[in-house]
This record gives sequence, structure tokens and C-alpha cells, in this order.
Amino acid sequence: MTFKEKYLAGEIEFEAIDDFIEEWNNSSTPETLARFLGLTGEEEDVWIEESDEALKELLDRR
Repeated sequence: MTFKEKYLAGEIEFEAIDDFIEEWNNSSTPETLARFLGLTGEEEDVWIEESDEALKELLDRR
């Protein structure tokens, strides 16, 4: 499961995104970080252009 799937299912806290980023950094996956996390283009844009908190708020509305 991706970070987004686990977060929306209530299995992990938002702060666990850091663990997923570290896992991606240490992997050889050809996926982009956003795809690895399960983010849509809109979610990735909010995360990059605004903040972690803005992404959390967007996901919490889903």
C-alpha cells in the first residue's frame, strides 16, 4: 500500500510520510516520489508549492 492509501485508511499518522520518503530514497524504484507515495498531480503540486500541512489538509478532505 502507498502512503496515501495507508493514511486515508487511518493506519498511519501523516508524519509517517518521512519514513516513506526515506524508503524511496533508499530504493532503486524507477517511480517518482509522488507516485511512490500514491499522490495525484494536484496533491503533488500542493505539497511542493505549499507545504506538508497543505497536503495533509487536502488529504483530510478526501
